[in-house]
Order: sequence, then C-alpha cells, then structure tokens
Amino acid sequence: MIVRSRAPLRIGLAGGGTDVSPYADDYGGSILNATINLFAHATIEPLDNGKIELRAFDMDEYESFDAEEFLEVNGKLALLKGVYNRVVKDFAKKPLSFRLSTTVDAPPGSGLGSSSTLVVAILGAFVEWLNIPLGEYDIAHLAYEIERQDLGLAGGRQDQYAATFGGFNFMEFYADEKVIVNPLRIKRKYVAELEHNLVLFYTGTSRESAQIIEKQRQNIKQHNDQAIEATHALKKQSILMKEAILTGRMDSIGEILHYGWEWKKQMASGISNSEIDDLYTLAMENGATGGKISGAGGGGFFFFYCPGTSKHKVLAALKKRDIYKQHYLFTQQGLYSYTLNS
Repeated sequence: MIVRSRAPLRIGLAGGGTDVSPYADDYGGSILNATINLFAHATIEPLDNGKIELRAFDMDEYESFDAEEFLEVNGKLALLKGVYNRVVKDFAKKPLSFRLSTTVDAPPGSGLGSSSTLVVAILGAFVEWLNIPLGEYDIAHLAYEIERQDLGLAGGRQDQYAATFGGFNFMEFYADEKVIVNPLRIKRKYVAELEHNLVLFYTGTSRESAQIIEKQRQNIKQHNDQAIEATHALKKQSILMKEAILTGRMDSIGEILHYGWEWKKQMASGISNSEIDDLYTLAMENGATGGKISGAGGGGFFFFYCPGTSKHKVLAALKKRDIYKQHYLFTQQGLYSYTLNS
C-alpha cells in the first residue's frame, strides 16, 4: 500500500498579516489569496518491522526510529514529527510503523506558505491512511494547531486554510481562532489575465518569517499606532482587491498592490530592505504598476503586476540582476490524497 497526498502553495494577493494574532483577535482580519500549481507532497508506506522512517528529500534529511507514541522534536524534521505526534495522540492512540517521505516544490522561507502547506499535506496522508473523519475546516484548524501550538512556530492562519481548500478565497479571521473561507467565483478570463500579468520571481534568498511575524505581533500588543494603522490599511486592501478581481477591473490591481506594499513596510522592521526596494523600483521603472513580497517579507518570492506587454521589459530588467520568473498557473483544487494498493 502507498498513500500519497499533495497540497498547493499559495500567493497572498492582499491583506497579508491581518490573520496574525493579536490583530485578528482584536480587530478581525481578512485576506485574499490564491493557490498555484506548486505543491507540498507527502507519501506514507506502512511498514511491519516496528520502525518509523522519516525523509525530507528536498532538505536531504533522514531519520529512523523504533515505533513509539511520541517522537522528540529537536529541530530536525520537526514538521513531520509534529504531525505524527498529534495524529497518535488524538486518533491512533498507539505507535504506528511507516515510512514518510516529503518534498516541497519551493524552498523553505519562500513566502508561499511552504511550511504550513507541508503540514497540511502530511496530515492529509495520515487522514487518508487511517480513514480519519475530518472535513476541510477540521484539517486546516488541526494543521494550524500543530504548527502554531504544538511546535510553537510563529505565524498566521491563512496558509493552512489556503492549502486545504485551494482556489481563490477571501478569508476572514476572528477571535478564538475562528476562520471563515469564502470561495470566489472569478470569471476564467480574469484568472487568465492575472496569470498573464502577475509575474512571480524568486529573489534567490529565503528568510526566517517567524522573526518578522513576532515583531509584527509585538507591535500590535504594544499598541504601536503606526503598525495598527498599517494593518487596518491592509485589511482594506483585501476588500479592494476582492472587488477588483470579481468585477474585472484588472487595471486597478497594480495600484492596489502598490497601496498595500507601501503600508506593509510600516508593519514591522525587516519586511523590506535596500535590495528589495531596489528591485521594486527597477520593476516599476520598467512598466510594473505594483507588487509585493509574498509572505511575511524579507526575501523569498516577489510578484509584480505588469499590464499589457510590460512584463517583457520587466523580465529583461530583472534578468540582468539574475532574478528569473517562476512559471505558475492558478489551481482550484486544494488538498488531495489517495491510496494505491499493490
């Protein structure tokens, strides 16, 4: 038997950061994101030798253990161990023997939600294997708890829900970890135009999002007026973006992105730096009308809205800086798991 699972990575189009506590708890947050055809993959192969084998192929990490109810989380393969520990605690109630292999189509710290998406993919494989009766909201919330509470990793709430549900979603975040996912019915021609004009680049550097997010959290907790005002503006941006995409006002998307980027930089230090500012200016000078870092900031993937044929000039300018575009398409499907019987 082989159990496979995959979950899509996401682009955060607007509202990023408003899903992070305590802002979401105190004021309510909203985000518009969309999943793309880059994935986190997980494969489980049941074993009968009383062993647990964990391997992350993209990280070149491997560990083997005797099957136990709890695996010590010591930094290495932490996400794999965290999901296993929670599945055994809540559902299996006994040690399991298996081989778990994972890989992600984007590097860690990419800003595409890779860590949370991997947790969803691993959890989805266990749900498939053990036939655990969990719905989409259940899986997303459990993935959130594993990452944020069990493993103590700082972050927001959008990634787990984007990976589980898939597609274009307008998400609302409230106190007590309440999340409402509103799938958007966007005309295919508008999606195609977004794919044509929204150009995704990898900056060549990853970043530690938890540090930036922790600064963000502290600014809200300490009632930093500038940070709160900036986060309010990003919540407004998510509504503006939703209306623009649903109604086909494509020419306004760049300026909405630019509006959000100017505010996002005021949420916490480390979101931008001189290199990112230079790349942003270069893209705007060559025809882009707006853009942003995907994720918390500091590095990873950057995207720009390039109307008409302006993307070709932007591509040429960034290529001279050894910054190349990432091919992608939007995908409507979220978490998908299946079993193959040998």
